[in-house]
Amino acid sequence: MVLRIYKAHPQGNSLVTMLSSRTKHILHCLLLLTVITVFEWCSGGVKLGDQIDYLDPWERYGYVGCVVLYLLRLLAFLSLPQVMFNFIGLTIYNAFPDKVTLKGSPLLAPFLCIRIVTRGDYPQLVRDNVARNMAKCTDAGLENFIIEVVTDKSVGLSTHRRIREVIVPPLYKPKSGALFKARALQYCLEEGPNYLADTDWIVHLDEETLLTENSVRGILNFVLDGKHQFGQGLITYANEDVVNWVTTLADSFRVADDMGKLRLQFYMFHRPLFSMKGSYVVTQVSEKYTLLFTLF
Repeated sequence: MVLRIYKAHPQGNSLVTMLSSRTKHILHCLLLLTVITVFEWCSGGVKLGDQIDYLDPWERYGYVGCVVLYLLRLLAFLSLPQVMFNFIGLTIYNAFPDKVTLKGSPLLAPFLCIRIVTRGDYPQLVRDNVARNMAKCTDAGLENFIIEVVTDKSVGLSTHRRIREVIVPPLYKPKSGALFKARALQYCLEEGPNYLADTDWIVHLDEETLLTENSVRGILNFVLDGKHQFGQGLITYANEDVVNWVTTLADSFRVADDMGKLRLQFYMFHRPLFSMKGSYVVTQVSEKYTLLFTLF
């Protein structure tokens, strides 16, 4: 499942938007290979012809120094599995998929609980995002759902049949000793606060995460398919007003990680071999699966 956030641009169609998704992906792969090749050549990783220098490292650095240098160079191979997963995922899967098409009727979809976790420090942000997510779910045709906000402090949500606020008691301590977000999520699974059936689904979001119509369709297709009990979505950044360009550009690495390593491990192996995120996680409310989820 791939969940994306896009921002509409009012300036009209451009050459990039007119290209097909396959063409965009081919250009993306060519650019990736070009960047890698240029970097290797400029950094001296690849040398051609008379650029190659031959020397005896044992004679130049001594046995101790040579062993230390070789060990330091071998440390770089520790990241090789993740680098390979990132590269393969970014190349074999289309990085510019077309609009998500529903594979079934939203009326036949199981009950969805869109669970937003927050500490309650920014109540206006939470209220605004709940309203926006509600509108996106309605526009996508979602019928059988509720938006639930799990918070340490009340955020003053408006009364609505599809909105529920759960305040975690200050003295609540889960048996597992979980803290912070895991503590709040575990409280929702307790016998009292939990109202969901085992066949229902939970979409876990952070307070600042916004849904799109494409992401809602992707969730519906995932739960209607019913092959897996866990789904991990893609989160993008810089879709609206950018507060800090430095931190926003740093977050771009997380997007590449989602589109490469995480995408490959879930699509091909259906397991979090390296890692998984704590937001945009879709899980089925079955006891054995919710207990497994709390371990991550």
